Amino acid sequence: MSRRVTRKNPARPAVTTGSPCPCGLAASYGECCGRFHAGPANAPTAELLMRSRYSAFVVRDAAYLLRTWAPETRPGEVDFDPSLRWAGLEIRDTTDGTAFHQTGTVTFVARYTQGGEQGSLHERSRFRRHDGAWVYVDGDFIDAP
Repeated sequence: MSRRVTRKNPARPAVTTGSPCPCGLAASYGECCGRFHAGPANAPTAELLMRSRYSAFVVRDAAYLLRTWAPETRPGEVDFDPSLRWAGLEIRDTTDGTAFHQTGTVTFVARYTQGGEQGSLHERSRFRRHDGAWVYVDGDFIDAP
């Protein structure tokens, strides 16, 4: 006889250094976003920072999210919803955000499942350089098409 166990706060998703990177690029987590999460490397573009922040939400790395948030908009803490599972990232557009820029934007759609329902978050995020590294400033939600 088996017994079903329901957890109120499920464990972190099982992403290892050899797993495909949650951000969607064709590399392992350890070679892609994991190297930024572990430090000391910084994402060299606003898009790679966006991808690494998405992956940080997937693996629930609050320290990385706070470290890569602009000081003037950074919250005191990151609260992860245990019922939410991120399911994919699609980059729709980027503006500036390279080694030659001080600011940039990344427009993306992040798909998720919450309570058995599928949903998506469509946002245009703003990034800027702070002490030489890219940081997330804020974003505008965009209505899904």
